Amino acid sequence: MAFTPLHDRVLVRRVESDEKTKGGLIIPDSAKEKPAEGEIVAVGAGLRDDDGDRIALDVKAGDKILFGKWSGTEITLDGEELLIMKESDIMGIIA
Repeated sequence: MAFTPLHDRVLVRRVESDEKTKGGLIIPDSAKEKPAEGEIVAVGAGLRDDDGDRIALDVKAGDKILFGKWSGTEITLDGEELLIMKESDIMGIIA
């Protein structure tokens, strides 16, 4: 995939949630919500400060993250559905 996000944007692949609940009930596709968890595929170079120096992002490719339910813009690259969002839309990194 030849795509590089610009500035403080990141490209995210959603991580699918479990098909069953902890109690063993199977969740049908119609009842599933889109997961708010993902893996970063690519990151931009970061914004520039007033002096023109780059401000590096706090996340990197490969990080597992949590983001808001309505965060990002859905795009399709090479037949794969991905999200592109600003770093500020990310709530945290999963350790």
